[in-house]
Amino acid sequence: MIRAFRNLIERQLAKAQAEGQFQGLEGEGKPLPDRSGEAHLDAGLAAGLRIMAEAGVVPEEFRLQADLDAARKDYTALTDPQARRAAMARISDLEMRCNMARDARKSFFR
Repeated sequence: MIRAFRNLIERQLAKAQAEGQFQGLEGEGKPLPDRSGEAHLDAGLAAGLRIMAEAGVVPEEFRLQADLDAARKDYTALTDPQARRAAMARISDLEMRCNMARDARKSFFR
């Protein structure tokens, strides 16, 4: 069964190549991009994230993580106790929202 499916795919690829369907594609003649950072991701999730990145779309989880990183960095520069307390509240809120977005993504891809 698997061998028959593999043969079907190979025949379709050979036919497409013979018809010139692989010529003129974006990136032709260039090395494949380094995607070693995606090695720990599910192949479907990696493909989805790549499509979103190419379209200029950033998932909410990633935007929140960037905001959280910036808030943590800002917190270290504060000396006023009241400002530090407010910054810690913001960090807590961002952590909660980031975790919720991550959980939503994980449950969506189950």
